[in-house]
Amino acid sequence: MDCRPLAFRLLPHQPKLFLEYLDHFEKVKSFYFHPPAMTAVTRVARKLDYPGERRAEVSTILRRQNAALGAGAETLSNLERLEKGSVAVVSGQQAGLFSGPAYSVYKALTAIQIAEELTRGGIPAVPVFWMATEDHDLDEVRHTTWFDHGRLVRFELPTPSGAGRPVGQIPLGAQIEPFVQEATDLLTNQGSDLLAQYLVESYRLEETYGSAFGKLFARLFAPHGLILMDPLDEGLHKVAAPLYQHALAERDALNEKLLQRGKDLDRAGFDAQVKVTARSTLLFRMDERGRQVVTANADKFLAGEKTWEREELVHRTHIEPEHFSPNALFRPVVQDYLLPTAAYIAGPAEIAYFAQSEVVYRHLLGRMPVILPRAGFTLVDAKAAKLLRRYGLTVEDIWAGSQGLRHKMERQSVPGSLSKNFERNQEQIAKMLAQLGKQIEKLDPTLKGTVERARKRIEFHIDKLRRKAGRAQDQKTGLLSEHERYLESLLYPHKGPQERELCLLPFLARWGAGGLGELQKHSTGKKIGHHFIIQVP
Repeated sequence: MDCRPLAFRLLPHQPKLFLEYLDHFEKVKSFYFHPPAMTAVTRVARKLDYPGERRAEVSTILRRQNAALGAGAETLSNLERLEKGSVAVVSGQQAGLFSGPAYSVYKALTAIQIAEELTRGGIPAVPVFWMATEDHDLDEVRHTTWFDHGRLVRFELPTPSGAGRPVGQIPLGAQIEPFVQEATDLLTNQGSDLLAQYLVESYRLEETYGSAFGKLFARLFAPHGLILMDPLDEGLHKVAAPLYQHALAERDALNEKLLQRGKDLDRAGFDAQVKVTARSTLLFRMDERGRQVVTANADKFLAGEKTWEREELVHRTHIEPEHFSPNALFRPVVQDYLLPTAAYIAGPAEIAYFAQSEVVYRHLLGRMPVILPRAGFTLVDAKAAKLLRRYGLTVEDIWAGSQGLRHKMERQSVPGSLSKNFERNQEQIAKMLAQLGKQIEKLDPTLKGTVERARKRIEFHIDKLRRKAGRAQDQKTGLLSEHERYLESLLYPHKGPQERELCLLPFLARWGAGGLGELQKHSTGKKIGHHFIIQVP
């Protein structure tokens, strides 16, 4: 299989803090506990102190959750290993429709691979996937885009009534059925009855966004032993209640540290991902009207129209913890309070969030996992690979934008004999201009700049003429626009990275049973900080 690694800095739209974290950790180490390296993961795993009673409680809840999702024997075995003392390698993502964007799968694969590497190195570890079912951004998860033979197919469920609830609780309803039928037809046509069966078994009208996503992931990753975790579970809220209470009791000190961290990030030239104000807290409160931000005013706390004294609200988190949920900065801290996390597998934007969350980790937990970047992939199918060769292009050319791409494709569309004449004549003109330039510079050195400008103008007009010839050829064949559309739809859909815009299932359907395994091999801790261009069937 053709595979080409790229450093993340060569990809478009990468956050500045993420790139510094990977390439120049010394510049940002004040914002993180550990460098992004397997040696750091090993060190953290060996020193991890995690209470046995909490381990037993959480393991029991996870066993129940995963059994309900249809977990396989490997996952049940990993749950037993977690109960007996294994550390966790964790990742997570929102419960996107039909598994969501491809990077959701890449996160899980990276967690699986890192856990396996730790285990082979003598540190028992299991992969855990935190399903972000408490998230309220329904618009983020109710749609997905599939690539099918050059066209982009969008599935989008309507917004139901009562959409203010956590997405993991929102039922799919009868409207899911025609989408499942269309999606399974596409998967079958691509060659995978098995994936089609997984989709039918997981996305039923009685399921929620959370349960359907969990059941699909349980089937996809059954051979890999991935443990799924649904934070909406009331039992997990009860286990996390002491941390909620601590966050409220220590709210003033935490907020002061978060405000200072924002200033420090700004001074270092980075943007804070979450805005923190003088009234911010780390919690939301959920009631019949939906999710309300908890804010502070002096020693009183407010959520919606309700107000509490500090002690009263702290007591509320004790007697009804299921009515509280963490904000974006607190969520990972709650996760790693509940789990013996040695490493967390994050995307580029997430890693920037952790620069703020670090102060919360330090204050409330006194520890933090190593944050490792997930593996990234751009998949190139056989037709796209052929088109790239035909036009002398790379994937990076597609990312560079439509105008430059079109020019390069027009240049290569000139008929064979005419193309050879262009190349031969351009070489002759270049030699002629070089000779003339030397003679003119001898005559008057001040004319060197004039000669260089003349050379560039001549080359520009020849290249423009070549592109116009290619355009004229395309007007006869009509292929150029079709090929450009195919490449952009696959490799830069909606002007965004493939892994953020497209679902992986259609690719896996064509790739076959070994596809996930091939991707997992490249998710190794030995190649941290790389994105892979991979040719697939």
